[in-house]
Amino acid sequence: MLALIAGTGNLPPALVARLQVRPLICAMRGFDPALPVDISFRLEHLGSFLADLKSRGVTRICMAGAVRRPPIDPSEIDAATAPLVPRIQAALTQGDDGALRVVIKIFQAAGFGVVAAHEVAPDLLPRTGVLTKTGPASKHSADAYAGEECVVAMGAADSGQACVVRDGDVVLREDIHGTDAMLQKLCLLHDRKSVSDDPLAWATGAIADLVNDWLVRHPDRPVTAQGGILFKGPKPGQDRRADLPLIGPQTAMRAAEAGLDGIVIEAGGVMVLDLAALCKILNAQGMFLWVRPRGGI
Repeated sequence: MLALIAGTGNLPPALVARLQVRPLICAMRGFDPALPVDISFRLEHLGSFLADLKSRGVTRICMAGAVRRPPIDPSEIDAATAPLVPRIQAALTQGDDGALRVVIKIFQAAGFGVVAAHEVAPDLLPRTGVLTKTGPASKHSADAYAGEECVVAMGAADSGQACVVRDGDVVLREDIHGTDAMLQKLCLLHDRKSVSDDPLAWATGAIADLVNDWLVRHPDRPVTAQGGILFKGPKPGQDRRADLPLIGPQTAMRAAEAGLDGIVIEAGGVMVLDLAALCKILNAQGMFLWVRPRGGI
C-alpha cells in the first residue's frame, strides 16, 4: 500500500489523479494539500505516525508538494518519536536536500520503501527534445549553458533550481519563493492580475478553462518582450525521490508574461504538470519548450 505525504501546490492532486488506486493521503499539520486528508500528523509525533502507517499496511511512501520546516515544541514530542529527535534535529539544521536525505533515511529505517513522484507517475517526466512548434534559436544554446552552470552552482549552495538567462547573462535567480514568484518580477503585465495568480483555481483542477481564459486575454506576445529563457534543473547529486523540480501551465503563463522566448528544462530532472496545456500556451505565444540533456549533448 502506498502512502502519499502531500504538501501544498498542484503536484499532489495531479499525482492522485494519475493513480488507479487511491493512496493513503497524509499531511503535516499546517501544510494541508488540496485533497481530502486521511491522516494529519505533527513532526513531534513522527514516530507514532510511522507506526500508524505500518499498522495500516503501508509499505511505500511518496512525498509530493511543498512543506516548510515547522517549529518544534519539545513538550509535544511523544515517546515513539523521542528516539528520532537527534536525526530530526540534524535534518532541520541542514539545507533542503540534506534534510530530505535524513527524512528518507528515517522512513527507510522504519521499514518503508521511498518512491519518487515520477516513479509513481512516469508521464510526469517528458521526453527529450523540443516539444513545441517553435524551437530555440542558436543563441539559446549559449543561454542554456549559462543557465545550467548557474543552476549547478545554486544547487551546490542549496539555494534554488531555476534562473532566467538573457543574451548569455543570468538576470535573475530563484529564491525560496519559487520559480513563478521569480518570473513575476519580470512580468511586463505587472499592473494586471493574471489568471495565473489564483492558486485555489489551479488546485480545483479546472486547468483547461484557466488556460483558455488566459489565452483569450493574452493572444500575442507583448511587443516589448525582451527575450531570454527560463532554465530549470535539479540540484547536482540531489536525491531525486523528493523535491524534483516542477513546471506547469502556470509557469508557461508567467514566462510569457515576462516576455521570455522559451523554457529549457533538464531532461529526466524536471517534472511537467499537464504537458499538453503547457505546450498549448507556448505554441500560442510563439515560444518553445526544450527538454535538454545535461551538457546539451
